[in-house]
Amino acid sequence: MPYPELSQLNQRGIWFVTIRRRGAAILRRLSALPASQWRQAVIDTAYRRHQHIRYLDETVHLPGYKGALRQLAVTGLGRAQPTLFLSNNTKESARALIVRYASRNRVEDGLGISVNFFHIDCLASEVRLNVDLDPTMTVLANGCYRWLAKQLRGFDTAAPKQLYRKFVKTGGVVEIQPERLVVHFDKRCHNPILREAALDQPSQVIPWLRNLPVVFQYP
Repeated sequence: MPYPELSQLNQRGIWFVTIRRRGAAILRRLSALPASQWRQAVIDTAYRRHQHIRYLDETVHLPGYKGALRQLAVTGLGRAQPTLFLSNNTKESARALIVRYASRNRVEDGLGISVNFFHIDCLASEVRLNVDLDPTMTVLANGCYRWLAKQLRGFDTAAPKQLYRKFVKTGGVVEIQPERLVVHFDKRCHNPILREAALDQPSQVIPWLRNLPVVFQYP
């Protein structure tokens, strides 16, 4: 967002935290600073438990912005160069601002999953019903994958794409017996995790297939 627009947010009493572009001059100045000016902290974020970072908390003046801005230069976030945070909030601790922005990244990751894996942006027509149906089915599908992740030991935080590749996209044979449906899974390294989850217990019946129960069998 341009600095004049950030200034308008500040004048309206809206606090923000955003990212600043890393210019060559800024990076040279930061690299020339002594290590004693940098502070250390530990942040707890999803997928990055107890991540050690270094940060520099300073005040800057930028063109188009009325007043001073708080700038946090942070290293240890998985990038080769420092990440530059800008905020008009001077009361929050540096650590709290960094964690807050990390939460924003989790929201963006969730939207990215919906677009890339569930194809939420691939609406098939301009009919309003279809537009409403696609997001509804996306929410339901995401909920199903989140439920599946919680059943599988060690995969409770796995993304839907990973679950699909390791567990859903699995070959096998479905055998329709007189009193049950038997799913014979092909031999795969993740079968023990499926077996341990016991997803077929208690036996679930399929209403549109004569109420036959489903049983899983592994090689």
